[in-house]
Amino acid sequence: MEGWSHDWVKMFETVAVGVEQFFLEATKEMTEALDAFAEFSEDVASELESAIAPELANLDAELDPWIESILQAFTGLEATLSEAAEPVTHTLEPMLNEHPACVGCRHYHGQMYGGNVLVCAMYPYGSETETCPDWESSWKD
Repeated sequence: MEGWSHDWVKMFETVAVGVEQFFLEATKEMTEALDAFAEFSEDVASELESAIAPELANLDAELDPWIESILQAFTGLEATLSEAAEPVTHTLEPMLNEHPACVGCRHYHGQMYGGNVLVCAMYPYGSETETCPDWESSWKD
């Protein structure tokens, strides 16, 4: 009975050593294969880079002027569109020498309509005196 169990233990030890050897050899071969593949891929990448880099540089040199001309055209188009899209009316700030009574007033409108400035609803052409009787501060106290 003792011999039978001893044989089983020896057989399992032999199988364990065999499996361990198998995995060690498989790991070693896999490492060598991966190293060879990595070296091959580095060689291919360097060959591709040396073959393609001059062509890409030529393409870049040819595309730069073309792209510059397109960008200049778009810049000119943008300037033209922004001029065309300006509103018909635009706000003017009150000038001290033109409408001194309106400076800082909350009623100041200052929109230009067809070449004429609408100063405010109460005084469309601005107050004719140095002070405005309807002046209210645009700043809260």
